[in-house]
Amino acid sequence: MARQSLVAMVADDLLDRIVAGEFPPDSTLPGELELAAHHDVSRMTVREAMKTLAAQHVIRVERGRGTFVNPLARWTSMEAVLRAASDGVNAAAASVQLIELRRMLETGAAALAATRLSPTELETLGTCLEEMRAAHAADDVDRFVAADLAFHDQVLRASGNAFVVLMVEPLSRVLADSRAQTSRVTEIQVHAIDEHARVHAALASGDPERSRLAMDHHMTQTLDDLRTYVLDA
Repeated sequence: MARQSLVAMVADDLLDRIVAGEFPPDSTLPGELELAAHHDVSRMTVREAMKTLAAQHVIRVERGRGTFVNPLARWTSMEAVLRAASDGVNAAAASVQLIELRRMLETGAAALAATRLSPTELETLGTCLEEMRAAHAADDVDRFVAADLAFHDQVLRASGNAFVVLMVEPLSRVLADSRAQTSRVTEIQVHAIDEHARVHAALASGDPERSRLAMDHHMTQTLDDLRTYVLDA
């Protein structure tokens, strides 16, 4: 196996162990000798793997003290953060941070969309809303989630800002996983329908501030529901 492949393998395994909670934030990683023995590789390979994770700010080296795991908020690798959000013990914290990110992006997108939304795009939003209602009545979670995500995707695209869409696109998988988890709760579906209806009405009015506030209210409700029905359940 090529040395670079060994480096990637060791880095990936270490990240898996961090994501799984074996090494929580601010804990010390094992030394090079122990890791080299664990993976049956050279110390140089372990050192290069550690450099890979350090470059992503997943870990930090403190001279004279050791190598420590950084809190999730300091990580700079999208792939690593998404893995933690989907599979790890940090999933709860990542879910909250994901909603915080959505609030920052989607409230602004809603304000822009209010003045740029075409009649066809507004009609599409209405169709997504009706699809959510129909899916809720049929107790079809997958259909509900698909309509929910399609509604938000349409708002982002209607903002007319390509950078917003590009920033959210890598989050599509974790967004789908998160919505699938929360949308199993009937109360959350009811709240989501009400909030989407509020956003739709605000966008239809063409008022940027009303649209921004409606989306902000939706994000607040989403965070409250996550904490009430999922994280604290």
